[in-house]
Amino acid sequence: MEYHHILKEHHDRIKPFIHNTPVLRSSLLDSLAGAKIHFKCENFQKMGAFKIRGAVNAVLALSEDQRAKGIVTHSSGNMAQAVSLAARILGIKAYIVMPENAPQVKKDAVADYGGEIHISGNHIKDRELMAETLIEKHGCSFIHPSNDLNVILGQGTAAKELLEDYGDLDFILTPVGGGGLLAGTALSAHHFSENCKVIAGEPMTVDDAYRSFHSGKIEFNESSNTIADGLRTHLGDINFPIIQKHVHDIIRVEEAEIVQAMRLIWERMKIIIEPSCVVPFAAVLKQKEKFKNKNIGIILSGGNVDLSKLPF
Repeated sequence: MEYHHILKEHHDRIKPFIHNTPVLRSSLLDSLAGAKIHFKCENFQKMGAFKIRGAVNAVLALSEDQRAKGIVTHSSGNMAQAVSLAARILGIKAYIVMPENAPQVKKDAVADYGGEIHISGNHIKDRELMAETLIEKHGCSFIHPSNDLNVILGQGTAAKELLEDYGDLDFILTPVGGGGLLAGTALSAHHFSENCKVIAGEPMTVDDAYRSFHSGKIEFNESSNTIADGLRTHLGDINFPIIQKHVHDIIRVEEAEIVQAMRLIWERMKIIIEPSCVVPFAAVLKQKEKFKNKNIGIILSGGNVDLSKLPF
């Protein structure tokens, strides 16, 4: 499918509701990595993460009748906040399913944005079951956090903006959890650049995307044991084919490597980022030879971190 014009149309549609976030550089981090890194700072996005792009785009795609009945999503944090804020901006009701182990800071933010929180068990199936119950009860429309084409196209606008400013990038890296940001980024790189390859970073302890990428079928995790709480979900049947077709590689990193990379960005760049967001930078540091002397874009996906539970 030709997405060039579709991506542009969707970007124009959401522009009034999002920030075109800044791109920051650090000569010290460049020297550590041996590459030129351009950090697209979605931690400065509305509600503190890229997810507002896809959430607003998905809500805008609904009919008036659908909007009147409200929307529901399930999320450990950032999509929960994004859907809540999108609903508030557009004047509709949002039902938000969150697992018990979601960070309290993210639950508080959802409440602040006006989302009605429903707490589920920690397994992804628990979230899905509760969301289905809410749909049956209220007739609301489900917005999947990552496996929805309007969400994917919305998330892809971050990379589109980055490439409009820096068209000569050799690589763009994103984290991968549910796969929406990765798939959207891959579509933007394919349609708005000549040779830019897209690579994902993923925690070793929840490496379902890596395994899916290599097996050719969607794999799942038994464990959710990672500091990167936003990356505990799995790929979907809409985003996975896009990832298979347009993503170059997925690099796995250890928990200690995530913490070290997070600390470097906090200390050297003086910005707040969450653990999920730093996984691609950890991947660059881990495989320096692959990226040596290259022009790299990294989507810093969000900054919604619980300051009382920092890992350093």
